[in-house]
Amino acid sequence: MASIILKFGGPAIASTERIQEVAKIAMAKKERGYDVVVVTAAMGRTAKDLTKMVRALSDDASKREMDVLLSTSSQLSSALFAIALQEAGYDAVSLTGWQAGVQTDAKHFNARIDQINVRRMQGHMTQGQIVVVAGEQGINAANNITTLGKGGAETTAVAIAAALDAERVEIYTNVDGVYTADPSHIEKARKLQEISYDEMLELSHLGSHILHPRAVELAKKFQIPVIIRSSVVDTVGTLLKEEVEMEKNLIVRGVAFEADIIRLTIGYDTYSTASLADMFAILAENRINVDIIVQAIIEGVKPSVSFTILKEEFAEALRVLENSKLSLGFSFADFEIGLAKVSIIGSGMASNPGVAARMFDRLRREDIPVKMVSTSEIKVSVVVPQDEMIRAANALHEEFNLEEEIHKQ
Repeated sequence: MASIILKFGGPAIASTERIQEVAKIAMAKKERGYDVVVVTAAMGRTAKDLTKMVRALSDDASKREMDVLLSTSSQLSSALFAIALQEAGYDAVSLTGWQAGVQTDAKHFNARIDQINVRRMQGHMTQGQIVVVAGEQGINAANNITTLGKGGAETTAVAIAAALDAERVEIYTNVDGVYTADPSHIEKARKLQEISYDEMLELSHLGSHILHPRAVELAKKFQIPVIIRSSVVDTVGTLLKEEVEMEKNLIVRGVAFEADIIRLTIGYDTYSTASLADMFAILAENRINVDIIVQAIIEGVKPSVSFTILKEEFAEALRVLENSKLSLGFSFADFEIGLAKVSIIGSGMASNPGVAARMFDRLRREDIPVKMVSTSEIKVSVVVPQDEMIRAANALHEEFNLEEEIHKQ
């Protein structure tokens, strides 16, 4: 029997009433003959409420105990989901991450899945049960509970799909699919029927919060179809897959933007003391994501390197760099706040030169300064003043005719 993985989080399971409603989706899939695994994220504000209680006790709680505590938030939603299914007459069982066989590395608060032992889940499905797994969590080699950090629930869903060789994953959110841009800020944004793994990966990295990059990477690696759809309205969502038809031959398929970008600049007295490899290796070891990188080596000027990081990682990045200042050999660290990143994405950009020039020209005509630039085969990102972010995104959405991409549903 084919299996299907359903992931619910956020508003979809914010209350017992909502859980009862979305549980009907799992029931419908079961009635169609699928083996069903449901993966739940934290329920509503549970995780925030738990964190608030911790802060009342400690300013420096251990990450191990935080993992133990926060893992209960998705356990709550998974148990309630299973109870809702049982009350509707369906045989269901809830499992914690470790009960579901999710094994991770030892990094608390931001663990990575090493493997999933699916025997217990398969046993329950063989008995005809709907399995409800608490997402965002697992267990490490020392039998300590770990949590997966941002995007943990959808990453768990895709990883389970890969381990079970499931037919597909369906991600239920508060939006009805992937749009050419965030429709809450870009009035003429249009929903895409399909999007490639590579395009979705860039969108996820560049500010779209619909699907976490880790989940997209797993889906691409194991070629798992993923449908992103609404948990409220029964409409066709967006299909995430390897190749998509290029409707209307559009070169650019989406615009993404992200606020609260910080530019960190590290300076050296001499070029001989500058080691990019050492610095970025230390940041990577501490799982600090670095984005746009610009190195300046000019005759007569002290060498420096600038890179962007997210606001929430700024304090940790400074701590890591300061602790390693002697070994890294830099003389100063400076930063600039009040920045944002705006990006254009599209697989067609790889074979169409001149896209970046068109982007820069439109921003110049809009009198929006560009502070940093990063490119790949399918995206161009610019760092601009944060108060110009939405205006820049709207201008680029119009420039590349994305408002014309209307699909029949």
